[in-house]
Amino acid sequence: MRSIEDLLGEVPGLEALQPEQRALIAGCGSNRVFEPGAYLMREGEPADTFYVVREGDVALEIYAPQRGAVTIQSLHDGDLLGWSWLVPPYRVAFDARAVTEAHTIEFDAACLRGKCEADPALGYDLLKLFAGVIVQRLQNTRFQLLDLYGRS
Repeated sequence: MRSIEDLLGEVPGLEALQPEQRALIAGCGSNRVFEPGAYLMREGEPADTFYVVREGDVALEIYAPQRGAVTIQSLHDGDLLGWSWLVPPYRVAFDARAVTEAHTIEFDAACLRGKCEADPALGYDLLKLFAGVIVQRLQNTRFQLLDLYGRS
């Protein structure tokens, strides 16, 4: 069986981290599987984890009062899920639901925050990495809103 550290070396989104940094954060990770329909995260809950989607499809959703759950982005193999663990008050910003069976690496946020406090270079590199994720998610949400409200 391959270690979390080995698996992290195969994640394109983490290639900006040095091998030593991936080894350091691997200690906060564990394998987790979600069945189709299971929620990985719920909006408003404590952001105590983040995930790397190893295999499967995960929908990022928001709730619209007259429409119910609206998918704003689909995540797939190699995508990073969850950035709220970095930003106080550490609350999840979106629902995340497994569309297919989803194999993930789940990271303990308190463990990671502790490692970032102890190693500011790691914290800065993770912040840069997740800033890109945040920008991408905001852009996708913007496009969804243009589609939603752009129709006459």
